[in-house]
Amino acid sequence: MTDDVGLRSALDTVRDPELDTSIVELGFVSSCGVDGGTVRVRLRLPTFFCAPNFAFLMVADVHDRVAELDGVEAVDVVLEDHFASTEINAGVAARAGFVAAFDGQAENELDGLRNDFLRKAMLANQDRVARPLLAAGMPLDRLGTLTIGEAPASADLERLRSRRGELGIPSGDDDPLLVRLDGVAVPCDDVVVHLRRARTARVGIDVNGEYCRQLLRERYG
Repeated sequence: MTDDVGLRSALDTVRDPELDTSIVELGFVSSCGVDGGTVRVRLRLPTFFCAPNFAFLMVADVHDRVAELDGVEAVDVVLEDHFASTEINAGVAARAGFVAAFDGQAENELDGLRNDFLRKAMLANQDRVARPLLAAGMPLDRLGTLTIGEAPASADLERLRSRRGELGIPSGDDDPLLVRLDGVAVPCDDVVVHLRRARTARVGIDVNGEYCRQLLRERYG
């Protein structure tokens, strides 16, 4: 039977799709606990009007991860203080999908959106791995031919492997470090432009993440 530690570990694997950061780290889990075979989780977001599609993904992911835990018989996940919480909570509980939850308001499920943000996260993580190498003096032409296995081990490198794996992009030691959004290796002539795009993606994620943290502190203290 799962316990509070196992529950927290499961919740830590759920990420804000836009920020590529754990909802636990962001402070989006206001409470959670195990009561017999029932798991209860309460979520909160930085504003009342946070995008409902992002919110739906996070609530649905929490439900899925918690339901997989050993001994869980019932899952009670509630998004609080959000303008679309009624639709989101009911839709996730019924496993109805985004379109059914927002009947007449949504036309598509969210798989495409999730993959778009995964690609952006993969791009940003390439910047996180590449910047220290450039700062240490690695030439651009060498960086352009570097494989994943040749890059120094780091948490950022492992996160890059993980995001590529989720997208189905090869991430073995012999695969190129720098790849485009479609998974194709970046040509040497395009390395500079590619790294600029990667830095823009990383800065955007970092800035938005800090902004959300500040809003959450202002809202809930």
